[in-house]
Amino acid sequence: MKLELTKNEYRRLLDLVYAGNWVLNSIYDEETRIADFDDVESKVFSYAKAAGFPRHSELDDDGVTVLPSDAYIQGGIQDAIREYEDTVFYEILAEELARRDMNFAPISNANVDELAERIDSYIDEFEENGIRNIGVVK
Repeated sequence: MKLELTKNEYRRLLDLVYAGNWVLNSIYDEETRIADFDDVESKVFSYAKAAGFPRHSELDDDGVTVLPSDAYIQGGIQDAIREYEDTVFYEILAEELARRDMNFAPISNANVDELAERIDSYIDEFEENGIRNIGVVK
């Protein structure tokens, strides 16, 4: 298989591959990571120098495996991932709190608007105050 990309498309592919591998593998430790995803990431990053991005990849200590470089990782991709994680966190939390407020009733046409309003209310709260007003009651 041959894939032809412009320089800009390849640069975007680096971000997509890194972010995808981060999402799929960041929850695992070294022994349980999904090696196939690491292998694809390594393969895609192995073309960085030839594609005009020599600072985006580096060799692992084994001298064979190509990894995203620290310069690449610190260049903004982690900021984008953090923003994504924050958004997902708040959206999931808002939905879970809204569903709790509705006693975890099954979602139906009869209550979907109420659920959406409750979610929006929590999202507004989080945008204004973050988690400052959240507490755990035992």
